Amino acid sequence: MTNNFKSIFVLVLLFSLLSCKQQQARMPISRSSGTFMKESIIRNKKLIAGEEGKIDSIIKSNPTIQYIPSKKGYWYHYDLKNDKDTLRPKKGDIVQFDYEIKDFKGNVVYSEIELKPQTYKVDKQNIMMGLRDGIKLMHKNETVTFLFPSHMAFGYHGDNKRIGTNEPIICTVTVTDFKPENTITTEN
Repeated sequence: MTNNFKSIFVLVLLFSLLSCKQQQARMPISRSSGTFMKESIIRNKKLIAGEEGKIDSIIKSNPTIQYIPSKKGYWYHYDLKNDKDTLRPKKGDIVQFDYEIKDFKGNVVYSEIELKPQTYKVDKQNIMMGLRDGIKLMHKNETVTFLFPSHMAFGYHGDNKRIGTNEPIICTVTVTDFKPENTITTEN
């Protein structure tokens, strides 16, 4: 019986090997024609154009204020400028700042009191993209108002509280102090 079992096993194994063909890669169940991406690009361009139009309206409605365009696509102006200092926060510096967030109609979304004084380690902590960039433009004791399009603010998701989907915002920021990272660690 042992020989018989071996013969059957060899036959089954041989049959299995002979019946196996080289498998071909299967095509995906759904194929993307690129239409979704094209439509998404068109939607985003319309969204950005609409937000730029709103920013342009705000700028034109305040002709006495000199708005400065940033390289990142937002605009800002100085409420309080510090021409004496030359240093600006750089990567790793610890920045103390206060800020307030308004919608584009000027309604306060988050007050400075609600947001409390902030401590931020430049480029080493996750904060709103516009603030991450804007803070590096400021000196100590300066107050700057930023007009952030939604992609520089809270983007598609909003903040899941008071700021909705694709909502541009106005941020007024005051940098009260900043110190190099190594100064903070040696002081403690």
